[in-house]
Amino acid sequence: MDLYSGYISRLIEELSALPGIGNKSAQRLAFYLVNQPKDKVKKLSDAIVEARDKVQYCSCCCTLTDREICPICANEKRDHSTIMVVENPRDLAAYEKTGKFEGVYHVLHGAISPMLGIGPGDIRLKELMQRLQTDDVTEVIIATNSSLEGETTAMYISKLIKPTGIKVTRIASGVPVGGDLEYIDEITLLRALEGRTEL
Repeated sequence: MDLYSGYISRLIEELSALPGIGNKSAQRLAFYLVNQPKDKVKKLSDAIVEARDKVQYCSCCCTLTDREICPICANEKRDHSTIMVVENPRDLAAYEKTGKFEGVYHVLHGAISPMLGIGPGDIRLKELMQRLQTDDVTEVIIATNSSLEGETTAMYISKLIKPTGIKVTRIASGVPVGGDLEYIDEITLLRALEGRTEL
């Protein structure tokens, strides 16, 4: 039985499809939205549509941006000879919060996971290797998650890069096994960065 009108039910269904939003949270959000002034709801819907239309991948590091090159890659004060490889833009944001990493990033948008059918060709490894051929890079820091997929990805990247002679390091432990970087505090992330080891 449909408890609400079709419009509210559809809104709840769409909201509950978002990651981390269950049915109860979706109901709360739906009721909140329908009780807001129309102009406020329109601002939200316009922001969603504009972000979807205008956000693209940085042509250099593959993070999400609304420009050709993201602000980090465009910043000449950053150390472009050191690249930190992360799984997703949230991990990049987590390291940026520390305020201590002065290099640049490369975002893979995933990790190798044979169980889920995600292979090396499904993440942004080709773009990373192209960067290493054209840019003057001296170190690649692999900052993938400490999960099985993250470790598999780190080892794969290490084997790809080692023959080029570029130094390859891995963030140190301090990041718990199975932990996602986006949920870890800045101090732990900073210790992991400072204690990185060569692979």
